[in-house]
Amino acid sequence: MSTINRRDLLKAGAGAALLSALDAAFLGDAIAQEQPKRGGTLSYAQLSANRRSAGPNNSRHPYFIVDANTKQIWSTPTWVNPELGLELEIATKLEPADGSLKVWDMTLREGVMFHDMTEMTAADAVASFNYHRQNAPFARQITKVEQIGKYAVRFTLEAGNAEFGYVLAEYNSPIMKAAPLETIGLDGIGTGAFKIVQSDPNRLMILERFESYWRKGLPHLDRIEIHNREGQQESALNGLRSGQFDAVMNIDGRAALQFQNDPNFEIETARGGYSFVIQLPKHPGSPFLDKRVRQAFAYAIDREAIVRVAYSGRFGWIGNDSHLMVTDAAFVPRAGGRDVAKAKQLLAEAGHPNGINLGTLYWSPQLPEAGRYFQVLQQSVKDAGITLTIEERPNDGYIQFRTGDNDLSKGNFHKFAMTAVGSRNPGISLFRMRAAFVESGHWRGPEHDKYLALYNQAMVTPDAAKRKAIYAEMQAILHEEVPAILPAGGNTLMVKRKHMRNMPYHPQIWSIRYEEIWRA
Repeated sequence: MSTINRRDLLKAGAGAALLSALDAAFLGDAIAQEQPKRGGTLSYAQLSANRRSAGPNNSRHPYFIVDANTKQIWSTPTWVNPELGLELEIATKLEPADGSLKVWDMTLREGVMFHDMTEMTAADAVASFNYHRQNAPFARQITKVEQIGKYAVRFTLEAGNAEFGYVLAEYNSPIMKAAPLETIGLDGIGTGAFKIVQSDPNRLMILERFESYWRKGLPHLDRIEIHNREGQQESALNGLRSGQFDAVMNIDGRAALQFQNDPNFEIETARGGYSFVIQLPKHPGSPFLDKRVRQAFAYAIDREAIVRVAYSGRFGWIGNDSHLMVTDAAFVPRAGGRDVAKAKQLLAEAGHPNGINLGTLYWSPQLPEAGRYFQVLQQSVKDAGITLTIEERPNDGYIQFRTGDNDLSKGNFHKFAMTAVGSRNPGISLFRMRAAFVESGHWRGPEHDKYLALYNQAMVTPDAAKRKAIYAEMQAILHEEVPAILPAGGNTLMVKRKHMRNMPYHPQIWSIRYEEIWRA
């Protein structure tokens, strides 16, 4: 028997009258007649790590508080909704200027106010994106941004990009109040539903309702308190049970199951939220220069065991060694599954008939299940004769440790290490495997060049179905070449108290908007 839920009906175009009738039928008159209440505080603990590690001077900058859910404070031109569809947010129009898909024109909403009660205009967008294109990885494709009207902006890209709208929805694409590049964003002033009133770097952020928010009548809440509890899951859950917190975000699957039968709590999940990347450095002398070693490593990992142990078999999914998440329509499963005999054969062909020691794989507790995840991985590859040591590193400074002095001209490479990546559109996700990016291990060669040529073709293909076919070819190359390994991923999970209404979760934690949440 299949189940149709409210979200399915919304996607199918069901009208408000039908939904209200169904609410009454299935949920009862009391819930159906509930109206949002104004006021109250949401206090929640966030377990995901902000690897940038804010300090006193930058703790109000949007780049440094991704774990505080930046969409509460700033608005972006576009928004990725919970179904990963693209919607306009602070922009009212975004369209290519011509068929090259290289020049895009954007019109901003009029009358949108910053928290200091000055109006947002195109001048603020130009200043913001001049900053982003120098400091945000996905915005670096913008070669020029210019004001063409009080509320009109033109972006010129280095090449066509059919999915450019998604770049404008990133957490590091907010429109900030215009200021010199050295100081823009540091004041924490945005156009979001809430404004910052207190910031304690990496510990606590307090937000209050912005009365002049551009979405009239919102937000419902007076205040949000965000507590950073990275690496402190048990402490956060104790706070939830005691009433200190109304919700805990980025909880792992095992912990979530503790609350499944408790009438006071609800588990909210968003499938295909994130994955772990194992970057394979291909520097001179590295075993990962040999494609057969990379392939053997990929075949040896028991991905199903990772899902079973790290994600309780319910809250995870098997990756395909690309940055695409399983929920993406373009995702192509990796053929063949685990094959220990094949892994041994490949190692023997590579000159390692008695197995191989790959050295130390570094990881950090960016998410609570990471320790179990890499223990399962370490044990499973032993069956194929692959030995590796796993070493935990602290979240603070981890991105710098993982990347190191990554200057190829000096012969410096990154570490054999993991990082976590979130759910994004195919254009962004598949571009992460380019040679210039550390997560590919600086993969090179004719297959890489073919991969990048296909990517460039996809980006100037306006038809989504045709782009999907190109993306399938690209994933076939990744399955063969294995520039990096993404064994399995998890669903984003939140446990909340039932008195917090209209609080669904999102596969992109940075795209969550809380203006419609209310406290019963």
